[in-house]
Amino acid sequence: MTSLPIYWELGQGLEEFARGEADLPWQRTAMSQCYSIVALDTLSPVAGLSPDDPDTDPLEGIEHLAIIQPRGLSPSDNVALDNWVRAGGRLLLVLDPMLTGEYELPLGDPRRPVDSAAIPPVVKRWGMEISFDEQQELALKEARLDLGHLWLSLPGRIARDQTLNPTCRLAIEDAIARCRVEKGWVTLLADAASFEHAPGDVENSMARELPLIAVMQFAFEPETGTLKGENATP
Repeated sequence: MTSLPIYWELGQGLEEFARGEADLPWQRTAMSQCYSIVALDTLSPVAGLSPDDPDTDPLEGIEHLAIIQPRGLSPSDNVALDNWVRAGGRLLLVLDPMLTGEYELPLGDPRRPVDSAAIPPVVKRWGMEISFDEQQELALKEARLDLGHLWLSLPGRIARDQTLNPTCRLAIEDAIARCRVEKGWVTLLADAASFEHAPGDVENSMARELPLIAVMQFAFEPETGTLKGENATP
């Protein structure tokens, strides 16, 4: 679930999609190397077409969920997401307070990505908050994860409430956090640069895709990845 053009390229017509001729974004190609992708536009159960039809649960059977700069989650989406995580789901939640990618679409265009992510209330329920320093310098930085590296550009800063969730751990200038929530895991990243663009822009496709893959594997395989430079104390 995302507002970023990482499933379909911006500017392509419905005819190209229907004919299967649309170019796939490099982000989708990268994700497809490791995971089978299912696009979602809602997280909460969808009512059947008739009173006799059962509701459809879009999260049924899904083990890993990536929500990347969403357009906003409804109250029922927050509830469904919380229940799914607590039942054992593994979530990557990317909420960027200030996107740095360039999109040739005017403000207000429904195709334009959300420039500043709204923070769903469920984030606070899990013991985290995000703030943003408007005085920080605009620069693209490489940060190390145990499984590789990621990109940061005007990241938000995550704070944790140990009384709500003592399992949360922060790293990389507090731009990333990982929390255990009952049977599930939540990885919160306050920057979308690794999903927006390849800084520079890297011509080598492997070098461009590795940060995205590292972030997703870190979120979806918490047993194998650790937070380098982890801030383990409040």
